[in-house]
Amino acid sequence: MSESIYSDLKQLGGDTVLPTSPENAVLERVQNPQADTAYNVRFVAPEFTSLCPMTGQPDFAHLVIDYVPGEFLVESKSLKLFLGSFRNHGAFHEDCTVSIGRRLADFLDPQWLRIGGYWYPRGGIPIDVFWHTGPMPEGVWIPDQGVPPYRGRG
Repeated sequence: MSESIYSDLKQLGGDTVLPTSPENAVLERVQNPQADTAYNVRFVAPEFTSLCPMTGQPDFAHLVIDYVPGEFLVESKSLKLFLGSFRNHGAFHEDCTVSIGRRLADFLDPQWLRIGGYWYPRGGIPIDVFWHTGPMPEGVWIPDQGVPPYRGRG
C-alpha cells in the first residue's frame, strides 16, 4: 500500500484476535479528509455484550455512538474489536457506557460525541445510560438515536 492516511493502520486487512479486555484493546484513527466540514458519524452496536461484575452473567445492550469528528476518524474495525473486548469484562452498565464514550472522546478529540447505552432488562429493569461531551454543535444534522423506550425492544 502506498503512503496514505491509512498507512499506520495495523488491524485493518489482516487477521486479528479479540482483545481480552478493554484496557488491552487498541483503537486506531485516521486523518479526517473532510475536517473542514462539520458532519455527524453514527455507529450502532445492537448486540453489545458485557458481564455483570457481581454474578458474571451476560448483559446485553444496544449502543448508539454519534460524533462530529475533528482532525481524526475512528477506524471501524478497531472500534468493533474495542467494543467486543467488553464481552468478558465485568462492569456495571453505567461504567461500560461512560467508559466507552470517554475513551473515544479522549482518543479522537472530536468536536462533539454522545453515546446512548440502551441496556436490556435484568431483574425486570432496563437501564438506559447517556453521556456526551457537551452541547450539540449548531448546523450539524444529528438525528434522534431512534431507540424507543423499552417495550420488548427489537
